[in-house]
Amino acid sequence: MLVHARLCAEYGAPFPFFSTKDPLSELISALLSHRTRNQDSHRAYQQLVARFPTWELVRDAPTEDVQAAISPCTWPEQKAPRIQAVLREISERCGGPCDLAFLADKSVKEARAWLESISGVGPKTSAAVLLFSKLRIAAMPVDSHHHRVAQRLGLIGPKVGEGAAHALLEALLPPDWDAQQVYDHHEAFMYHGQKCCYFHTPACGRCVVLDQCPFGQERVKQ
Repeated sequence: MLVHARLCAEYGAPFPFFSTKDPLSELISALLSHRTRNQDSHRAYQQLVARFPTWELVRDAPTEDVQAAISPCTWPEQKAPRIQAVLREISERCGGPCDLAFLADKSVKEARAWLESISGVGPKTSAAVLLFSKLRIAAMPVDSHHHRVAQRLGLIGPKVGEGAAHALLEALLPPDWDAQQVYDHHEAFMYHGQKCCYFHTPACGRCVVLDQCPFGQERVKQ
């Protein structure tokens, strides 16, 4: 895990967890964040919880009221009914109000499978719920930055999409890593994608893992 160690050192791990939400709240936050800037999805989430103090109220509200509350995010007209449908499905499966705390009693694989069986919940969202929420379960989300860095390092193939990358990259992690170590790994790769390994014109000349990166080594030869 030389790459992990170098990136963690470069960007200042260990990183403090940014969220203390319960898992259901983290799920709703993740659904709002899809293809939305962080500041806009945060504002949409804050407006939603200010307007509706409980998730049961969101579930049962007129859809147009939920849509208005989440207006800062992209596609509120699609996300409002989707969020309500997710809340209804969870209520039905749990037999009433449920904060998803029971996922703490499942293995990572079982918890992810339970979440991903909900319509509209994919691997990135399930991992985010488990890792970022108060559950602190060692599931690893793969965002676009993480995915790009992993591809350039040759950890996954050039045609592997973000969804499929989750299982492949998680399988490379030491099985005894706790949530903090998995979080540090994800954050370090994400920061590297944001601060050095850009989509366009990556700064390979100052990359701390250039000697481990086939893409970068080929590029600096040109």
